[in-house]
Amino acid sequence: MHIPPYHKKVTWQRFFVGAMAGAVMAYCILIYMYGTMYEALLIENHELNNKVSQLRSQNESLLEDNDELNERSAKQVSIESISLSIENAETLRMDRLIAGKLEELVQEELKHVIGKDLTIIAESDRLLISTVENKTFTVEDFSYTLSIRKLIISNNIKITAKAQRSS
Repeated sequence: MHIPPYHKKVTWQRFFVGAMAGAVMAYCILIYMYGTMYEALLIENHELNNKVSQLRSQNESLLEDNDELNERSAKQVSIESISLSIENAETLRMDRLIAGKLEELVQEELKHVIGKDLTIIAESDRLLISTVENKTFTVEDFSYTLSIRKLIISNNIKITAKAQRSS
């Protein structure tokens, strides 16, 4: 039995080269699709971990202050959570992971405020502002300083800040 010499025919050579090029292109597309899917899952995982750690710290702070709040009147309002939004994240080309880590660092810096009386925190709003503005936050080899543009103190403290990279 004789196997025909297909390697000498030009049409078969074109077929094999096309099959190889198609396989390489399909592999590149597969790697790209896997990378984007993995990136989305990584971002979602980080956001959920951030939310879990925030809720744990909030729960611990509220449980610690529960006894103290029971001694005071039941009608006093306390701080429940802290949220941060960075208004110039797009201009600094921050991705969502860096912005999330920066928000987590600010919440960690201000976690002692959760569960405290709203009137005490409202009287010391300059202290909150200076606490955030005088701290340099380091995320992935970049240092950021924040300048607070808007501070809303209610049950939930809402901070709108402008970030700057520092050297």
